Amino acid sequence: MNNAICRLTGAEFPLFAFSHCRDVVVAVSKAGGFGVLGATAFTPDQLELELQWIDAHIDGKPYGVDVLVPETVDPRVAGLAAGERAAHISDGHRQFTAELLGSHGIAVEASETVAGGRHGITPEAGRAQMEVAFRHPIRLIANALGIAPPDMIAEGKRREIPVAALVGAKEHALRQAAAGVDIIVAQGGEAGGHCGEVSTLVLIPEVVRALAQAGHDTPVLAAGGIMTGAQMAAMMAAGAQGAWTGSVWLATPEAETSEIFRAKMVAARSRDTVRSRSRTGKPARQLRSAWHAAWDDGANSPGALPMPLMGMVSEPAFARIERAAAGGNQQARELVSYFVGQGVGLVEDVRPAKAVVQAFREEFADAVGSLIAMLDDG
Repeated sequence: MNNAICRLTGAEFPLFAFSHCRDVVVAVSKAGGFGVLGATAFTPDQLELELQWIDAHIDGKPYGVDVLVPETVDPRVAGLAAGERAAHISDGHRQFTAELLGSHGIAVEASETVAGGRHGITPEAGRAQMEVAFRHPIRLIANALGIAPPDMIAEGKRREIPVAALVGAKEHALRQAAAGVDIIVAQGGEAGGHCGEVSTLVLIPEVVRALAQAGHDTPVLAAGGIMTGAQMAAMMAAGAQGAWTGSVWLATPEAETSEIFRAKMVAARSRDTVRSRSRTGKPARQLRSAWHAAWDDGANSPGALPMPLMGMVSEPAFARIERAAAGGNQQARELVSYFVGQGVGLVEDVRPAKAVVQAFREEFADAVGSLIAMLDDG
């Protein structure tokens, strides 16, 4: 395929696969798609090792890195140094977490519920990851949670590496284009992780039209709920130049997800996700679980903390949940969750990433062929 996205990134087929797992990134790129490693889960040193491994295994195929450099920081934590943040997590939040885990057979003291090492999603963490990413032969760097930082855009232009930005609204897309990003990833509310409220079907043509009317020749990738090649074709018919996908790769054996979560994905309906602040502190779509029932709807819930404090509570909790569930604790399975979009209802089985890419290509070709056939019949 030959369009602006493919020319910018070197992608053979503009199916972009966001994943926190290096194995997915490599498998997708080698199959003709474009793997994008989500850097948020790694320290800079860990990210360096992950990217070295990708470089050694990807056979020169193009790939990218996604970082999170939040544009705004909640005023409640804006002035706190990394080492001070844990002290601002109340005893009530610690106790509520310990009691919730305990009620599902996971014993933990309230004093042990807060992460001590990583300090969540912060501008400084994102910038450190960005510096690591630029040391590698990436063909794309992406940012979410606000306007891409000027230094990211400048460095991308200096190195001739396209900068992409995720947006959830038309006005955000216009701000990003004006700031100088090369690619807009318009992500609908169906998406997993941090997302807005506008559906993908509405957002894509709205963003494409607004950019054109404002005189921006910025290509758009469609994101949010896209699990099939036919959906990808539909979004490209609406003006996008490719698809940015995430949830579909969570149901692959290469992914970072556990067998328990993958089984939950296969069994889930599209209505089984929830947009909640109870994992990161900002609205993010996840598979609904007992965790969300307690934090979002529980009578005794202390309420979600701002980013990054909420992640300092939730991430160690979910690590304990996964270990307990894998060890046979049936109560812990009720808490198992992960970021996933409404497209989870289209997941019917667990398939290797290479097979997912091939299915996308075949379904895309069939969908385009059907549209052409309809025109011919007319």
